[in-house]
Amino acid sequence: MKTIVMLSGAMLMLASCASQSSQETATSSAADQSAQITTVITQEDQSKLSPDAVLASLKEGNARYVEGKPVSRDLKMQSVASLEGQFPEAIVLSCIDSRVPVEYIFDKGVGDLFVGRVAGNVADEYMLGSLEYACEVSGSKVILVLGHNDCGAVKSAIKGVELGNITSLLKDIKPSVDSTKYDGERTYSNKEFANAVVAENVLQTISEIRRDSPILKKLEDEGKIKICGGVYDLASGKVEFL
Repeated sequence: MKTIVMLSGAMLMLASCASQSSQETATSSAADQSAQITTVITQEDQSKLSPDAVLASLKEGNARYVEGKPVSRDLKMQSVASLEGQFPEAIVLSCIDSRVPVEYIFDKGVGDLFVGRVAGNVADEYMLGSLEYACEVSGSKVILVLGHNDCGAVKSAIKGVELGNITSLLKDIKPSVDSTKYDGERTYSNKEFANAVVAENVLQTISEIRRDSPILKKLEDEGKIKICGGVYDLASGKVEFL
């Protein structure tokens, strides 16, 4: 009889522990859900941001990405919240490379960024129009030209590839190849040289934006926006701001 009573008591204790554990899990799950970001940047929020603050936010977001500690977001709820309008804090001009997930890299959600993509992150008249729309019309505070290591477009420009419409695109990158200062082997297979061209190409694109868009140049001169650049490392996930 004593054995039966002891077993019954042990079973009751186990059941109690299991119930408590289940309640704690449910509570933790509810807390995690309540901590998720469900809202988006409003026009009022955007108007209070300075270019320096936005740039700092991008750097902080990239640090979280590298550390594997992203902010929790309910992207579906954010999508619904953005139906009233969008007021992104920045526009990122990136390469089309699928290994460069821009919003993830900067730990941003729905409505936080405009993202323009083109092979080699060059700025033709259509891209300039998009940048002008983002900043002059929609109020974005930062233009970030984002290159990345091991860029196929840059390596193709170094190699002198000619193929359909790709040829004219690579002509926009070729001046960066020629102007890159490098004493070693200047070939597409030399990763060190190719990555040096990547950085030079980012700087060239920034110069062309200022040269070819009086609207953006004026906004920058007035301190309303910043035009800056960075290079994303595919292995580490870190963005080196130039």
